Amino acid sequence: MDLPVLYDSCRTYRRFLQKPLEPGLLRTLVDVARKRSCGRNSQWLRFVAVEQPENVKAMQPLLHWAAALPKEIGTPKEGEQPVAFVVVAKPRNASPMISDIDLGIALDAMAITAWQKGVGSAILAAVDRKKIAALLEIPEDLEVNIVLALGYPAHKSTLVSGEEGKSLDYYVDGNRDYYVPKLPLEKVAEFK
Repeated sequence: MDLPVLYDSCRTYRRFLQKPLEPGLLRTLVDVARKRSCGRNSQWLRFVAVEQPENVKAMQPLLHWAAALPKEIGTPKEGEQPVAFVVVAKPRNASPMISDIDLGIALDAMAITAWQKGVGSAILAAVDRKKIAALLEIPEDLEVNIVLALGYPAHKSTLVSGEEGKSLDYYVDGNRDYYVPKLPLEKVAEFK
């Protein structure tokens, strides 16, 4: 598939089929992320792939979903929760500017690689970092930064035209499918 088309369809997903990921996929995602470009080749980021059912289950209450939606709509219920996670941590002394840029690159690489295999994702920053670190026994010199939730999507997520001056919050329809307003290219870019 053409990469821009793949990016157009790689949206955030919040409800998942309870089907395990293809064996080895988490390893592939983390391997892709570790090899992506990073500032000064510092390689600050550390990854914890979570796929053991007991750890996946323990992670669920430590995540906060979809701030723009009512909890009953935006938070996955039992039977539609993610089936795996990648927790990304970094040293407490990491350069914030460089490591944050690296974080964005790594997350995007993992999300698009997963989507290429039909696996949806959600990048979650509203997480209980201390409890996740304790659960996964992450060393104290590292801080949990963000979580990538993964699974085969159980809903649709579609781009729609957004309008400047109007709400750009994503919304759902009666089937709980998602719609994500995006401003037109001409509103966000100039070509000179």
